[in-house]
Amino acid sequence: MMIFAAVSLAMYYPAYFQKAGGFRLSGLILPLLQIIMFGMGTELSVKEFKNILHNPKGVFIGIFCHYTIMPLLGFLLAGFFRFPKEIAAGIILIGCCPSGLASNVMSYLARANLALSITVTAVSTMLAPLLTPLLLQWLGGEFIEIKFWAMVWDITKIVILPISAGLIFHQFVRGRFSFIDKAMPKISMIGIGFIIVIITAAGRDSLLQVGLKLILVTFIQNTAGYTLGYWSARLFRLSEKDCRTVSLEVGMQNGGLASGLALTMGKLATVGLAPAVFGPTMNITGSSLASWWHRRPPKEDLK
Repeated sequence: MMIFAAVSLAMYYPAYFQKAGGFRLSGLILPLLQIIMFGMGTELSVKEFKNILHNPKGVFIGIFCHYTIMPLLGFLLAGFFRFPKEIAAGIILIGCCPSGLASNVMSYLARANLALSITVTAVSTMLAPLLTPLLLQWLGGEFIEIKFWAMVWDITKIVILPISAGLIFHQFVRGRFSFIDKAMPKISMIGIGFIIVIITAAGRDSLLQVGLKLILVTFIQNTAGYTLGYWSARLFRLSEKDCRTVSLEVGMQNGGLASGLALTMGKLATVGLAPAVFGPTMNITGSSLASWWHRRPPKEDLK
């Protein structure tokens, strides 16, 4: 509700969310993302990566479905609805990004396999510097120019380096400063909300032209991701808990990373629109789906 209220203000009074004095507020996006990724790293440990050995099938299926279903959905929807090229590229971009911490929260609420969710998120994030530019160049290259190696470095700066610092923090410092441990989730939530507001203000004019259609497309992409992820996992005979996990890992994306990449391309007001719309959409649908599943314990829990 706070994000929707802030987004509404950004739509009516965009100038207040574009500059503060002579400083462009979009300059805060990358530092905020790095702080958020650092916070993600502090919640991870080497144990998450060791879980691959305990459930390699589930991890492989989760990663495979995530990096095939969502990029292809983005490509098909962007083409079918005939968006302007840069906005179409944003729809594909959000599909090519890894999953984020929101999917872990939803997996916990949905009585899914939390260990698998955290591991898939961690591995998909670590693979992002290679797979995100590769997939975007393949599927979105006809819409905008993709500078492959520049994007590899941008993702490394935004994701890999801060998460690595967070892992080191988790290993050697976590627990010694409890106020930092408690503050990081709140800082992350505020940061994500602020990023969405800045992008909304920057892309207000484009959003007024394609807003309703873009909301519809992101909703379809998001919910189709849940559906196809779940039934793909069922096809591979995973347990009900693991199917729920794969569903949420496929349908939920790291919208913040997509926004940061749109900024580094210099196309925040166009390519950045789909990630800005996708973020609130997936949190509403994801929490609704998780609540529905929460009231229906997996069959394994009933035995």
